[in-house]
Amino acid sequence: MASLYGSITVLAALFQLTIHLNSCLAARTNLRKEANTQFIKTSCSGTVYPDLCITTLSSYASEIQASPKLLASTALSVTLNSTRSASKTMIKRSKSQGMKPREAEALSDCMEELRDSVYELQRSVGEMDQPGGKNFGLQMNDIETWVSAALTDEHTCMDGFSGKAMNGNVKTSVRSQIVKVAHMTSNALALVNSYAAAIQNP
Repeated sequence: MASLYGSITVLAALFQLTIHLNSCLAARTNLRKEANTQFIKTSCSGTVYPDLCITTLSSYASEIQASPKLLASTALSVTLNSTRSASKTMIKRSKSQGMKPREAEALSDCMEELRDSVYELQRSVGEMDQPGGKNFGLQMNDIETWVSAALTDEHTCMDGFSGKAMNGNVKTSVRSQIVKVAHMTSNALALVNSYAAAIQNP
């Protein structure tokens, strides 16, 4: 009987210990998650559109952790995916009926600009993933140049839908989507610049 009581006592103690350990692990995980999210918030505060930056990158906090390089790389990848999505939407819209000649022309120009933007962002993501090789300064300079070019392409697309002659649903829907992509590109460029500066000027 005493042996049985002792076994029950040991099991109860082990059970309590397991609960305590699980609680500690959960608390540590939550602290780590909060720290990772705070790193993103702090980094995004240096961008032009911090709220959008936080919204688009917070879900990647566990992957980014507190790495400026992973933050910049993730920002570029997310921006690339959004730009590809916008490009596909523009292609679908270009096949719809009832557009005015001026709208059709602006949309055609916009699709070309977005293709260029996707290409520049692809080059940036690819270069960012390289382990090294070329001089770091030159590598970052290339990336910054390509992302800047992508941003210029996106602004050129938006410019095509400016003016009173371009009122309507096409202008509204296109500009709203491209504006978001351009803002994401601007944020990605800021994070790349911040990463480059941190490495070159520790």
